[in-house]
Amino acid sequence: MSSHQDQFDDAMFDYSTGEYAVAISKFQGILAEDSDHFDARLGLAMCHYRLGDYPTAISEGHRAEKLKPNEQLVHTNLSLFYMKSGDKQTAEKHGLQARISSWKGNMAAPGTKPAEEEDSELRMAQPKAQAFKLPEKFPDMPWKKNTRPGGGTH
Repeated sequence: MSSHQDQFDDAMFDYSTGEYAVAISKFQGILAEDSDHFDARLGLAMCHYRLGDYPTAISEGHRAEKLKPNEQLVHTNLSLFYMKSGDKQTAEKHGLQARISSWKGNMAAPGTKPAEEEDSELRMAQPKAQAFKLPEKFPDMPWKKNTRPGGGTH
């Protein structure tokens, strides 16, 4: 099994450096020996996506989906693949499934995800909201008001 992990790490390195064709052959090598290797299947789909081969990306994405139907990443990727191939309806369906998977994951195993991951969206939204409210707290044109006694002559 460790050889697969090494192969997988190699393939992911090739993927990260943009060597998608090389990564594809390595992922396929893993899958030839272990067709249920979920991460390799997902990696293969991502390589085809990066190369602009959306039909293959989609079919590999669905093969990954069969291995782990409730895996959020599968649906996130499929949503992306379908969006790029111009099938917005199916993309939205998988986008929804990704959110459902994320909720199921959170409900099934509370505390498995770091807290910052779960509420990152909330925290990202907060600073934006505050940024819009801040101006209300400022007095109107503070530079025109001179509250210091004896000031005003420069």
